[in-house]
Amino acid sequence: MNKWIVPLINEVGSLNKSGVRLPDVKLPFDLPTDLKRKDLNLPGATEPEVVRHYTKLSKLNYAIDEGIYPLGSCTMKYNPKLGEQIANLPDVKNLHPSQDESTIQGLLEIGWSLERMLCEITGMDACTLQPAAGAQGELVGLLIARAYFEALKRGRTQVCLPDSAHGTNPASATMAGYEVIEIPSKKGRVDIDGLKKAVTENTAVFMLTNPNTLGLFEKDIKEIARVVHSKGALLYYDGANLNGLMGWARPGDMGFDIAHLNLHKTFASPHGGGGPGSGPICVKERLSDFLPIPRIKKSGTEERYSLEYDYPKSIGKIHSYYGNWGVIVRAYCYLLLMGNEIKKAAGQAVLNANYLKKKITQSGWYVEPYKDVCKHEFVLSCKKLLEKKGVRALNVAKRLLDYGVHPPTIYFPLIVPECLMIEPTETESKRELDNYAKILRDIAEEDAETLKNAPVSTPVKRVDEVQAARKPLLTWKELVSISAERK
Repeated sequence: MNKWIVPLINEVGSLNKSGVRLPDVKLPFDLPTDLKRKDLNLPGATEPEVVRHYTKLSKLNYAIDEGIYPLGSCTMKYNPKLGEQIANLPDVKNLHPSQDESTIQGLLEIGWSLERMLCEITGMDACTLQPAAGAQGELVGLLIARAYFEALKRGRTQVCLPDSAHGTNPASATMAGYEVIEIPSKKGRVDIDGLKKAVTENTAVFMLTNPNTLGLFEKDIKEIARVVHSKGALLYYDGANLNGLMGWARPGDMGFDIAHLNLHKTFASPHGGGGPGSGPICVKERLSDFLPIPRIKKSGTEERYSLEYDYPKSIGKIHSYYGNWGVIVRAYCYLLLMGNEIKKAAGQAVLNANYLKKKITQSGWYVEPYKDVCKHEFVLSCKKLLEKKGVRALNVAKRLLDYGVHPPTIYFPLIVPECLMIEPTETESKRELDNYAKILRDIAEEDAETLKNAPVSTPVKRVDEVQAARKPLLTWKELVSISAERK
């Protein structure tokens, strides 16, 4: 029997049995007959059956707790278990945001304190923790920019960004109603001459990641800020890569006006399965009135905290309640745990990236498109493997799975052909980095057919990606149907 095949839970259990006994519930009123269920149609399973089922499923996944996860631009750093423990304390997880503010003073104090910490780290003046992810943070930042220019009676319709930008940047700008102007890179960084031509009195925002998605620090950031501000536009900081410079440099000091952060990246909260996330927005003082409501306010000698709505210029509410508190609490714990050591964490992330890049490129198979000191991540190209063996970046990534490690980001940024985008983070040891580099070097020496057929040792082998995209299985009923057909 294939150890990777895990039956569906409805196949494990039986509709005739139950692993739990539910008490009869007497309601203080009568439910209409048509609203009463006669049968829940749920599979019954004993506790061992349920535990074994989900334990087997968990073994099909790869996680940061299992090994290195060098997914470039995603910053998959290890999440301290202390944060998990505190976020799961009864006094945290059992609170509900609909409770009276007097009963959630602790959470509000955590939120207020975290906002102050993030302002200090970014060099900004005000903050909101509402956005549920970095992408939503981008949208919020751009809506703040729109509200700001509308208040000044200056209609601006364009957002500029470099061709190496994260894909969410142009998407967010479009959702906010802006026209996107792309600026080509020059040697991996912003082309200043191209920027000067692109930024006009019609430009609302220039969105920039620093370090950028190639892992390079924008050395001309002061000049970039001067060019943007000379046209009255705002400079927006995409904080996805803050892990490469936190504690060393602050976006606000570089000239940025708006910054979004990713608590689920830089500040060691879990990413979740596509969520939950958290994308706080920090702004300079002149933009603070436009932050979404409610705002956490501290007042009185008794240090009472409240959610305030009286901000007439606000862009409004953008998240149910106030934000993802579980993520917020974890990030708060991380910062208290680290203190000034966040500077050391960023330095170690940069050291790890440069060390790993050096070890991987020793083989000569992986090409470094921009020979420069990187920050927290770096990009290599597999174009030599493609030319000599017909092997693509995708084949290398698939083969890494056979070695039991997670592949890096591939095919991004788009300006580097056949690229591998690698970010080891500060939490990986030298031993782990050496092992990862050796695996990549070994893969480069393997024959083309082996790589093109990989992976061969995983639960799911090489999939038909076209059919997976065109005919996805999205519901439980579809899986049950296919399971029945197999029988």
